[in-house]
Amino acid sequence: MTETTREGLPEHLLPDEPLPQRISRVLAWAAGAIILFGCAGLITIDVVTRYFFKRGMVESFEISGYALAACIGLGMAFTVTSKSNIRVDILLDSLPDPIRIACDILASLALALIAVALAWHSFGTLQQSWAMGAKSVSTLQTPMILPQGIWWVGLFWFAAMAVLIPFQALARLMRRERGGFNHLIGSLRVVEEIEQAGVPASGEKVQP
Repeated sequence: MTETTREGLPEHLLPDEPLPQRISRVLAWAAGAIILFGCAGLITIDVVTRYFFKRGMVESFEISGYALAACIGLGMAFTVTSKSNIRVDILLDSLPDPIRIACDILASLALALIAVALAWHSFGTLQQSWAMGAKSVSTLQTPMILPQGIWWVGLFWFAAMAVLIPFQALARLMRRERGGFNHLIGSLRVVEEIEQAGVPASGEKVQP
C-alpha cells in the first residue's frame, strides 16, 4: 500500500519538509489547477459553445493568457526547491570537491540575483498598473492588477526561496552536513534525476 502523511495525502505528494518548501509545493499545485481550469477548462467551453451556438461564451483566449502568466509565477519557487531549473554542470563531476561546492554556491547566488531582479521589476509593473487603473482592452475590461498581482506573488515567493535556499545550504555546510548541502543546491546526479522523475531504481519494486 502507498504510505500517506498525517494530512491523508500520499507521502510523495506532501513529504516531510520545511514550511517554506511546503508552501512552494502548494503554490505549484495551485499553478497546475490554474492551467487545468483557467486554460484547458475555459478553452474547452469556448470550443463547445462555438460549435453549438456559433459564438464563444467566455473570453478564453484572454483569460488563458492571464492564467499562463500566473501559473508560471506560482510554479517558479518549486523549481528552486526541487532543483528543476536548467543547469549546465557537465564538468562538475571532474572538479575537486571544494571547487564543486564553490560552483554550486555561485550558481545558487546567481539564480537568487535574477529572481530578485524579476520580482523587483514585476512589482514596478504592478505598481504602474495600480496607479493608472489599467484595464484590458477587451470586452472583459479586466483590471490588470488582478492577473499581475497573482503573477507578482509567485515571483516574490520565487525570489524569497531563491535567497533563502543558499543560506540554508551554507548553514548545513558549516555544520559539515554535506548531504544536506547537496540536497538543497548540489547538482543532481543521473540517478537522482531518475528518482525525481518517479522511476524506481534497478531491482526496486513499485508499491501498489
